[in-house]
Amino acid sequence: MFEQAFMQNAFIAGTVISIVAGIVGTFVVARSYNFLSHSLSEIAFAGASFGFFIGWAPLFGMILFTIIAALSIGSLENTQARQDNVTSAVSALAIGLGILFLSLGHTANSAATGILFGSVLGISPADIWILVVMAILVLLAIFLFYKPLRLLAFDEAGLLVSNSKKTALKILFLVVMALSVAISSQLVGSLLIFVLVTLPAASARYYQGTVAKLMALSVFFALFGTWAGLALAYLTNLPTSVFIAVIEVGIYLLSIWLAKE
Repeated sequence: MFEQAFMQNAFIAGTVISIVAGIVGTFVVARSYNFLSHSLSEIAFAGASFGFFIGWAPLFGMILFTIIAALSIGSLENTQARQDNVTSAVSALAIGLGILFLSLGHTANSAATGILFGSVLGISPADIWILVVMAILVLLAIFLFYKPLRLLAFDEAGLLVSNSKKTALKILFLVVMALSVAISSQLVGSLLIFVLVTLPAASARYYQGTVAKLMALSVFFALFGTWAGLALAYLTNLPTSVFIAVIEVGIYLLSIWLAKE
């Protein structure tokens, strides 16, 4: 299996994606942004379709659309508008635009399938470099602002900063979240991004512990699902995202059962 260059690339990309998704997902789940991450996956679909339409790499379209959407939705967090309603409206618009861009661009069915369900087995060395650079940016932002981001996610009341600084911190977190969604889409596709961004972190929370422990467990669950999913996809010639989704859901259900024991 590892003698094949495409599998080597897939495992490298999957490892990078899982680490980012596991770490960022810890903050996403703690801040109860699960629904927003799911909606960003649909927005990523529109971004990728837009990228195909104008001749960009789909990943760049995803980055553009998810960042704009995350900031737009986040800006309404403290207004009278209900965030879930605004998020639903933006998601519905994104799905419609995604279908429109695919139609206008006459995108092949294989390309559309890759957007929706991922195409990590066809990832190139150039794609890996892009993922690595993006991952470094995301992880560097978390490292530099770890303490305030931790408080924002786990104890916002303890974040003793001015409203302007708190707003800037929320913007930073939303941008990091949008980038992680765009990165994860390369592995599981836009429809199943929440599988990696939220489920490993949600499973880890059932084991309690420090934030560092939650992040480590989340990364472990994401890596296990990704590595096992890639191996099973190679052996069965079935989509990787199917196995990753089943494994991560299984880990989540097992975590719930163990927590009740």
